[in-house]
Formats: sequence, C-alpha cells, structure tokens
Amino acid sequence: MNQDTHDFDFNRRDFLKGGSLATLMTMLGGVRLFAQSSENHDNSSKYTGPKLQVGIIGLGPWGRQILETLNLVDEAKVAAICDNYKAFLHRGSRMAPKEAIKTLNYKDILNNKDVQAVVIAIPTYLHKDMAIEALKAGKHVYCEAPLANTIEDTHAICLAAKNTPQVLFQAGYQNRCDPNRLFLVPFIREGSLGINAVGRAQWHKKTSWHITAPTDAREKAANWRLHNATSIGLAGELGCHQFDDISWFLNAKPTAITGWGAIARWKSDGRDVPDTVQAVFEYPAGVNFVYDATLANSFDASYEMVYGSDAAIMLRDDQIWMFEEIDSPLHGWEVFASKKKFIDETGIAIRANASKAVQKPQSQMTQTELIQQSPLYSALSNFSLNALNVATTVEGLKELGELDTDSVRSEVNKLKLWPAPGYTEGFQATVTAIKANEAILQRKRIELKSDTYELA
Repeated sequence: MNQDTHDFDFNRRDFLKGGSLATLMTMLGGVRLFAQSSENHDNSSKYTGPKLQVGIIGLGPWGRQILETLNLVDEAKVAAICDNYKAFLHRGSRMAPKEAIKTLNYKDILNNKDVQAVVIAIPTYLHKDMAIEALKAGKHVYCEAPLANTIEDTHAICLAAKNTPQVLFQAGYQNRCDPNRLFLVPFIREGSLGINAVGRAQWHKKTSWHITAPTDAREKAANWRLHNATSIGLAGELGCHQFDDISWFLNAKPTAITGWGAIARWKSDGRDVPDTVQAVFEYPAGVNFVYDATLANSFDASYEMVYGSDAAIMLRDDQIWMFEEIDSPLHGWEVFASKKKFIDETGIAIRANASKAVQKPQSQMTQTELIQQSPLYSALSNFSLNALNVATTVEGLKELGELDTDSVRSEVNKLKLWPAPGYTEGFQATVTAIKANEAILQRKRIELKSDTYELA
C-alpha cells in the first residue's frame, strides 16, 4: 500500500475514535479476548544489539508513516531517505535523524555500502526495477504491497529474491507480522469457529483518490492509482491485505474469483479505475469470501469477518472480536476473556500478549504506544531482526569461504526467523490481488489453476 495523497491515509485514526468501537462491539455481543503469547515481542525489554542501517525510498504519506514507525524500532536506524519529489523529501527530512542521508536519487542509497537495507514505498508499478536493483546491490529489501501491478513484474521481483538468498526479502503484507493475527491463525484453523462457512471484508471511505499538485506533470505522476495502465485499483491497492488475511486464516488459495466494478461517484476527472467494486472468492471446501470497497461512502468503514458454525470473528481497528453462537461449545478460556454486552449478544475479544487485568484502552495510549501496537511496527521490527540474523550468518560463511548460493540458502533456511511474509507469500498475495482486479474490470468469473501460484 503506497500512499502519496493527503485525503487518503489508511490508518486506525480514520475509522472509529474515542472508544466507540468497544462500545459498538459490546452492544453487538462481541467479547474481546486478551491471551498471553510467548511469541510476541516484549516491548518492556530494550534491544541493545547492533542496529540495521535502513534507507527509505518513497516519502509520501505512507512512506512518512513508515519513517515515523521505523524511528521507534530499536533494532533499526534510519540511515538514509529518498524521494524524487523535493516537497516530500523536505517533509521526510524533518522527521528523519539529522545524520541521515537525504537524496533525490535512490541510486545514492543503493551505492552506499553503509546502508544495509531499503524499504521501497514508491508507486506499485515502479517497484520491479528498484527492487531488483536493490537485491543486486546486496541490500535487504522490504517491498511494500502489492509487490507490482502485473504478474510478470511480480514474478521477476520474487524470482530475483529467491535467487539472492544472501539478503532478506520481505513483502509489505504487514498483517502477517501482527501478534494478534498470528495468535488468531491456529485459533481459526483448529476449528474454534466450528465449520468455516463464509468470509467477508470491506473498505468504505468517501474520498476521491485524486491528488492536486502544483504542476500538471506532478499531478499526472501523483494520480497513478486512477488509471488501469499503472494501477490495480481498489482490489490491488487496498483489498490485497484483506484478501491475504483470509487466505492465510483458511490456509488456502482461491480457486476462482468473480468481480464487478463501476465508476459510481467520481465520473469527471478522467479516471478509468472503478471507484466501487465487489468480488466473490471461491475457496476449497465450498467456502466463499465476499469483498466490497467504495470511494463513494464512508459508512461502516473497514473490517474483516470469518463466519463459522459455532462463532464469528471480526477484525476491526486493529482489534479482534469473537461472537459465539448460542449453541457453541464452551472451550474454557472464555471465563477469562474481556466481555461486554450489546443488546442480547455477547462477544469475546481476541488479543495476544495481554490479559483483561492489564489491558489498556486505545483511547488512553500515547501516539508512540499506538504505533508500537500496530502491525507495521511488528513488520519493520521483524524485518530488522531477520535481516541482522541473515547478515550475521552470511558473514560467517564468508569467513569460511562458503559463499556459494546453495550453501547460503541451506544455512539461511536453518535460521529461526521472526514471522514475516517472504517472496513466496508476497508472490501469492499479489497474484490474488491482480487476478481480483482483472475479474472486476472484465466483470466475469476467472478460474485460478494451481500453477497460477507457482514461482517457477
């Protein structure tokens, strides 16, 4: 998700504020579970090891959010920032460490041997060349999602990553690093919801997606999302994360996608990307996933649902809630869960690394605490730790004179890394998003064969 617009900033503050989410969920019968998990980062113990020297390329609103977050990651240090638009570079410079390199040319970062890793947060259609160049330059790469706007470019990026095992590649599907979702995955897969029946997700926000700029050239460059030649639309730029969540939870890939789309609201600015879309994803075992997104209306914001025969799960505003059926079997842990009553339903909230005795409402958290609770923070922290781990291993092999590709791949595969999406997960998630957009534009059903997801 690469954002360079002021009226389109996808974060928790856009949705429900001041505790209204908790009030609504409890009214609907939602209970929020706070469960301990030893797999999560412990923010109470400060990291004191070496820091990964990171360059950030792309300083639009999302790039600056990455910069703000990375500044708080103990395992990393922002060593360089780059944007070819002077205004964005200037804004980023005010947030970056004083000693960080500031440049308009990303090659300055790739050629700097002191920079160990790069975060690529530029428009999706420009990812391929930069990602491959960074890998060739020996940089660990965090490439924002979706990885590209075509399957061919996605394949090229991921194949390059596969063939460069001496550096780490992480796809920007940050939800896969979120401790709460990591806690939820086995919860769903092991049948806590009963028989999985259907999934649903949406993204609603009234915003044009159109960006004004001082010059025609800049305005054309800034509005790449509005044109099919450079954009994979709402499905690709927004839905890709939600599609990936559902596939991850179900441990399956869709076998077919049917889509529809239209320009329902923003008809006069020359766009050809639909501002309102719907799609149905067919999964094995008869489970369907329904998605809709619109830039025409903000009601009900954004969330994901998984419905089972015993309970339903809702992911909303970085919180997870469970709603049990009246005939649901008792698992035992519910008595320790945080519960609230809405109308005549009760819901259970699901959250890792906390308990109802120590839970702290988001409304009472500082901005720093909110950032450190975000999936993006976990993703950048895991990337930094994993990259440092890979770098140490490769340095050891170098000293032994065993830097051939097979030896490096073998040793890196033995490492116990923090949870993070690599090139395989990035490839599969991006392919799903591209195919969903294709179905939407063609308004038809597209079958996805198993080899669709193979990285040859």
